[in-house]
Order: sequence, then structure tokens, then C-alpha cells
Amino acid sequence: YFCRHGERWELQLKGSGKTPYSRNGDGRAVLRSSVREFLCSEAMHYLGIPTSRAASLVVSDDDVWRDQFYNGNIKKERGAIVLRLAKSWFRIGSLEILAHSGELDLLRRLLDFIIQEHFPSIAMNDSNRYLEFFSTVVSETANLIALWMSVGFAHGVCNTDNFSLLSITIDYGPFGFMDSYDPNFVPNTSDDERRYKIGNQANVGLFNLSKLLQALKPLLDPGQNQLASQILEGYGEHYYSRFTELFKRKLGLLGENENDNYLIAFLLRVSLLG
Repeated sequence: YFCRHGERWELQLKGSGKTPYSRNGDGRAVLRSSVREFLCSEAMHYLGIPTSRAASLVVSDDDVWRDQFYNGNIKKERGAIVLRLAKSWFRIGSLEILAHSGELDLLRRLLDFIIQEHFPSIAMNDSNRYLEFFSTVVSETANLIALWMSVGFAHGVCNTDNFSLLSITIDYGPFGFMDSYDPNFVPNTSDDERRYKIGNQANVGLFNLSKLLQALKPLLDPGQNQLASQILEGYGEHYYSRFTELFKRKLGLLGENENDNYLIAFLLRVSLLG
């Protein structure tokens, strides 16, 4: 699909039924979650946060059975289908599954396709193209999660299958926005271990990027693997720098002052106590 600005967007239907890649689910979606995805993805776009978009929402005549609160109380709900758009739907998991199954030729072909289509600054004849790709994904993922934190957004299920290789927000499931600052905020009622609590999103991002590096390792020589590990070590610095920049902007802090970081931490602490 091409828009009037000459950009190419990939279309995807959520809730239309089973596909060859379906797991144990029915491939359907309920109306309440579809409305939430439609509204939130558009809100995130206008907040300036990279995200998939929603083009339409159609109510289905099919009944869908769901256990909304994971307490064994299954209810019949109205189904719906969302037509959503993104520059790409490839995720870290798209590469991880190929590496895990040993399909290295297909992994290389898919990775070259992704770089050629979506990373124009990387030359295809560059022997370090996979390293450049990894470096870009690391820095952009750090930027995305810092943006999430700047608006109090918790994704809810930050696994490798929900992390875009283009570092955009995808797969709106049990997401939520904090009403007041709480690093333990969890919008996912099934996340009993609080793995995806909002205060852990940056750490989970690092974990997912380490899985991406693990998937890329068979395509890298020893020297490139060492450099890739160093790039991954720089993730925390990327994230912290962007996080600080965003919060300073919210507070109207100009220039550089050694007390800025203390002030941000202090105000978040006050908000938590309040």
C-alpha cells in the first residue's frame, strides 16, 4: 500500500481469524481491545512516538469467548477487526526464530531484505552491514523506550515478538498509561511476576536486544561479534541520555547542569510518595 506521500505501508488485519502462523488462539479480537488499539496507536502517533497506525475498525458478527481477567470467568464478547498499518511488521522474533531453527540462509536473505527496504543509510555491499543494522536497532530501541517512559506508557508484553526491528510501537495488548508515577505499574493482569512493569521496560529492552545479537552471531565474524557486544554495552548510556533529555524538556530545563539528573530523580520520588 502506497500513501499520497510516496511512502509504503504494510497492511495487517488484527482479529480476522487464524493464519498459518497462528498458535493456540482463535485469531479473533474483541471489540473492547480493538477500540483500545485504534485509539492508543493514533494517540501515540500524535504524541510523537513511533508507532503503527490504525486505518479502520469493523465490528464483526462473530461472537468471541474471552477470559478478560484470567480468573476462569469466560464470557461471550462482540468481535471486531482492526486494519492497522506500519512501515514493517518484522520483529526481533522474526530473526530469532530462524536462527533458533538453524535456517541461516533464510536468515541472511530476510535480513538483507529488511536492510535494503528499511535502512537506506546502510550500503548493501558493506561487509559490516549487519553490524550497522544492529547498532541502529540498539540506539533506536533505547530511544523508543525512553519516549514510552516520558509519557508514562507501559506496553504490557515486551517480548521479542512484540519488539519491532524498526523500533516502532506495535501490538497493543494489555497496555496502560500511569495516572501517577509508580515504577511498579503493571497493566497486564496476567503478569504475576511483574516482568513487564513500567520500571523494567528498559531492562527488558536490553534483554530483547541481547536475543537479537544472539540471532545475528552466526552471520558475524569474531571481530564483528566483539564489536556488536560493545555496541550492546552502550545501550544503557543511549537510554539514559535520551531519558534525561526528554525529562529535562518536560521540566523546561535549558543547558547542562550537574544537578539536573538529581532534580529529575527527586521529582519522580516526590511523585511516588505523593
